[in-house]
Amino acid sequence: MSLFRKIFGSKSDSSQEELKSNDRGKYMPEIKLPIDERFTINFKANGGKFLYCEDLNEIFQNLGNIIDENKWNDKKTLLLDDNLKEKFKNSNLQTTTKISDSTFLLTTCENLIANDGSLLISSKQIYEKKLPELPVNFIVFATTSQIVENIGEGLRGIKSKNRQKIPTNITAIKHFKSEDDKDFLSYGSSAKNLYLLLLEDL
Repeated sequence: MSLFRKIFGSKSDSSQEELKSNDRGKYMPEIKLPIDERFTINFKANGGKFLYCEDLNEIFQNLGNIIDENKWNDKKTLLLDDNLKEKFKNSNLQTTTKISDSTFLLTTCENLIANDGSLLISSKQIYEKKLPELPVNFIVFATTSQIVENIGEGLRGIKSKNRQKIPTNITAIKHFKSEDDKDFLSYGSSAKNLYLLLLEDL
């Protein structure tokens, strides 16, 4: 055995000990969770309701469960996104493009932001409507490949995907609790009752 190994111990032994040890020093860097876990934790902390789906059948099933749970069966769905109209055409939704007639909005988003659990949306989803104008209830359909680290990364992605015409009205939705739960940090933002149907696509 080499002198260094006798004094300092083998690298593999020490790494095993490190893995076994649960008590980390206060100055050690935090263990960084995977990006999808961080998004999920922060999204739930914001008050969002999260449903992970492995395929489209689960998406449709969970959508039906959300509608049943909230007794929205005879209510109208605000559906502005043409791609979603095609995808959800067999879901028996009563759709409308008039906000005043709708109980909830079914939409996609641009990105899911891991570091604060927010959702980035643009004119591609909500046209030029402002968040307070839209229904309080949101159901958002997104995929795991849309999770990014931060808003800056999300904005760069929007720019690179839409080189011909960059969407306008880009905004982040972060508060998913009722108005009663708002603190001064969320003052001026529009809280939404938000369900996320997240499809695994990686």
